[in-house]
Amino acid sequence: MKGINLYHEVSCGTPDEFNVVIDLPKGSANKVEYDEEGGYFKLDRVLHQPTFYPFDYGFIPQTHAGDGDATDVCLLLTHPTFTGCVVKARAIGMIKTADQDGDDAKIIAVPVSKVDPRFDELTSYEQLPKHVQEEFLLFFKEYKKLEKKKYDQIVINGFGSVDEAKAEITASIEAYKAKH
Repeated sequence: MKGINLYHEVSCGTPDEFNVVIDLPKGSANKVEYDEEGGYFKLDRVLHQPTFYPFDYGFIPQTHAGDGDATDVCLLLTHPTFTGCVVKARAIGMIKTADQDGDDAKIIAVPVSKVDPRFDELTSYEQLPKHVQEEFLLFFKEYKKLEKKKYDQIVINGFGSVDEAKAEITASIEAYKAKH
């Protein structure tokens, strides 16, 4: 029996409230990726340096971002989830990055109130402690440092607003519809 394809069959939702499929939980050093056509998770690589993801990391299904993959999401949660978990979330901003495959925005999101009410008052990444903001930027700047061919092509262009994040989600939903 074939399972559901989390990329093609789980709804993206809307730019205001969207689904996030978790690739890897906070604390992981294993870079797990979802094979969008095959419908399975695979270990892409173990991070090449002693670091870990400071947030749950996943993607919005039925989206197509500038780098050719689904739109990436950094999801803040009270407790880490697990690979394959689907979480309803909302954007509080984004990190503007680019790599060897093109623009690669990272949506910063929190769960909707029904999932975890602890983030209800958080409406912008600017409300995060400055230290947490710096951790996010440092992580994306450095996590590929020992992967020379990839690291040399990473560009971090700072944060983007909630409106910019929603525009990115809208564009990636439209790109998915145009492609599929």
